[in-house]
Amino acid sequence: MIIDCHGHYTTAPASLQEFRERQIGCNCDAHKLARLTRPHISDDEIRDSLEGAQLKLQRERGTDLTVFSPRASAMGHHIGDEATSLQWSQVCNDLIARVVDLYPDNFVGVCQLPQSPGVPPAHSVAELERCVTELGFIGCNLNPDPSGGLWNAPPLIDRAWYPIYEKMVELDVPAMVHVSASCNPVFHATGAHYINADTTAFMQFIQGDLFKDFPTLRIIIPHGGGAVPYHWGRYRGLAQDMKRPTLEEGLLNNVFFDTCVYHQPGIDLLLNVVPVENILFGSEMVGAVRGIDPRSGFNYDDTKRYIQRSALSDADKARVFEGNALRVFPRLAKRLAKTAKA
Repeated sequence: MIIDCHGHYTTAPASLQEFRERQIGCNCDAHKLARLTRPHISDDEIRDSLEGAQLKLQRERGTDLTVFSPRASAMGHHIGDEATSLQWSQVCNDLIARVVDLYPDNFVGVCQLPQSPGVPPAHSVAELERCVTELGFIGCNLNPDPSGGLWNAPPLIDRAWYPIYEKMVELDVPAMVHVSASCNPVFHATGAHYINADTTAFMQFIQGDLFKDFPTLRIIIPHGGGAVPYHWGRYRGLAQDMKRPTLEEGLLNNVFFDTCVYHQPGIDLLLNVVPVENILFGSEMVGAVRGIDPRSGFNYDDTKRYIQRSALSDADKARVFEGNALRVFPRLAKRLAKTAKA
């Protein structure tokens, strides 16, 4: 089986965004928010939004299952207030649950958290628990910068985040570190802000003792880890200079990387630098880069092709495509095992 650990519902029906615009128009008025009618989206609309996009590409590229979450750039944690974010997250997560119900063999859910600038991360715990225990989701996306590019939240190693980590450990689910849109014109959302966040998260983990406090916590850093694999020697050296544990000892039992890297040399670098047991197949399709690479004639985000053409052994390719995901997402492993017995 080929498991894509990184997919977003970027093709959701237009009525979802129309609801969002009405919600933003409420200007954080609690009474107006409460009176908002949730978007009416039929099953056929969901099917139409997927059949010509994610499902079509799954079939064409030969992948089997996508770990699916709301559109990352639309999480918009910097927009509105805490109540706005909670309502928006619930609407988006419920829609992902409907996708999974319609296509249980193709998708499994990961939730958006209702984060908001200045609001304690502990306030997101209830939605995480709802999505895992009631909707059957297998993980969450965790935004290290709810401000949308202003970076005024505490680092991920700060104890303010610990209530989320405690619940993740209790539920046995991982988080993917994933920012949303950037309201700061200095940072292009997908070209700079995303990659900055991936790199920043890794450095924060080096600086703290998070994984001593939570030895079973699992974190996925997407987009191939941002700048991390390219600067692996820098981070090894910084850890050494700071008298921190080595990367292998301090981080690699808990931190994983996906393969959302959109050219063969980049994938080859990732596979040469990061231990294979820490790499999960991901494509982020349909996502940040949707075009065709004129040098290869194939889509940039057809990352399966890069793994297949790499120098990995067949056994290691199987770990990247399936085995590592089943270790990092144990609820997925249990679900597939139950399905196989049925």
